[in-house]
Amino acid sequence: MLYGIDIFSGAGGLSIGAEMAGAQVMFAVEKDKYAAETYRCNHNGTPVICDDIHNIDPLQHTTPIGANDQLIIFGGPPCQGFSTSNTVTRNMQNPNNSLFEEFVRFVATLKPDWFLFENVEGFYRFEKGTMRAKVKACFEKLGYTVNDAIVIASDYGVPQHRNRFIMVGNRNGISFQFPDKHKTTITVNEAIADLPELSNGQMEDSLPYKCSVKKASAYAQLMRNGSQTSKQNFVSKNADYVIERYKYIGQGQNWKAIPENLMTNYKDKNQCHSGIYKRLVADKPSVVISNYRKNMLIHPFQDRGLSVREAARLQSFPDDFIFKGSLMHIQQQIGNAVPPLLAKAVFEKILEYGK
Repeated sequence: MLYGIDIFSGAGGLSIGAEMAGAQVMFAVEKDKYAAETYRCNHNGTPVICDDIHNIDPLQHTTPIGANDQLIIFGGPPCQGFSTSNTVTRNMQNPNNSLFEEFVRFVATLKPDWFLFENVEGFYRFEKGTMRAKVKACFEKLGYTVNDAIVIASDYGVPQHRNRFIMVGNRNGISFQFPDKHKTTITVNEAIADLPELSNGQMEDSLPYKCSVKKASAYAQLMRNGSQTSKQNFVSKNADYVIERYKYIGQGQNWKAIPENLMTNYKDKNQCHSGIYKRLVADKPSVVISNYRKNMLIHPFQDRGLSVREAARLQSFPDDFIFKGSLMHIQQQIGNAVPPLLAKAVFEKILEYGK
């Protein structure tokens, strides 16, 4: 059995993927109380330590495992400081950027068989690659064979173009090879077409699916996983003038399609980010689901923002996964998460080495 410890767990995307692959999570660490509540709700029986990781002694929470079992520490230290979209505090003065040292401390203390360190794509090139080299050297000094890569979620059954940096280490001399890509990609329409039609600001905790499970796509069937209704169909309420703007934007288009007379509140419209007011393309994977409410991501066919369940589907969270906290906190949890199906593919590959 592969036992895991999930640090900086967030809502638990990595843990869901680990469990899908056949691993068992021993405990999780998450400072944010809403994300910790979400994790606790969806991982029945797994202890969640809701505290600053600096205060935690991992030896106090780790239980012995069998001689033939293996231990993995996994997680993604808060990544806003490494993100290429963060032009304000993208340097080592950002306190978030030193949290990787706590990850290293856990590994040095517990000496797991494996570790999986996850972060934004920008981590790879942060400070011209010196940070990546520094982290890698820390693990190699502890006796780990380390491999890393930029992986693309849409290559592993996630209906979303999302690049992540993943570093995997093993202390038994195994040189980890990342999993092969899937032959087909999943589109937005395959991911969400069976979910209920909604309106701007609609907040429905439970609604019927639009079609039977047999008529749903293979991906939708996987996500339903026995669920009888669509849960958390929560849509942020946008102002009427925002909805009016949506009407001019076709699939794949962004704010540039909005008439000038509807954008007069912007001092300089050309300063808008290309991801703002983006309508998703039905027959392609989604753009990145980050802060999708702030970015005004638009449903491919309906003039509204994405619902919680739609965004969760595009991140590959199963329909029985329930998020806790206010709508704003839920949206942030979804945007910050590692897609479970991406995590599943990597954990399955790790488990292959243990056979």
